[in-house]
Amino acid sequence: MRLSARVDYALRAAAELAAVTDGTATGGRSRPVTAEQIARAQEIPPKFLESILLQLRRGGIVHAQRGPEGGYWLARPAAEISLAEVIRVIDGPLAHVRGQRPEQLGYQGAARSLQDVWIALRASEREILEQVTIADVAGGTLPGRVSELAADPRAWS
Repeated sequence: MRLSARVDYALRAAAELAAVTDGTATGGRSRPVTAEQIARAQEIPPKFLESILLQLRRGGIVHAQRGPEGGYWLARPAAEISLAEVIRVIDGPLAHVRGQRPEQLGYQGAARSLQDVWIALRASEREILEQVTIADVAGGTLPGRVSELAADPRAWS
């Protein structure tokens, strides 16, 4: 699985916003956070982050306010925003093969089963990415199955 820098930065920015709210899991808003504060905290290039935050705003992940008291905050509780949702807002659907959805591919003969492999891979990705929320990441408490998979030494190579 490859994630773009945009997705990595979007997930980190969302986690940062979740961490500064009153109650990460509930998404209670304490104050807007500036793009500059997020960029500094997560070491994200500021101009790149501005464009990502605009996408997240358009995708309904964050709200924004202009002015001296302005900044960004999560549009919903962090516990209601999955990693999959953020990825889709930034990069579109999960698991493409050569820019196409797996169900649109037409393999023939001995390679016919590849389509099922790509669909199963997407389902596996989706299972994890939809289960893990921004609150889980910000709070450092991942679901048991995710922690179990990450703890397997084979997952690290």
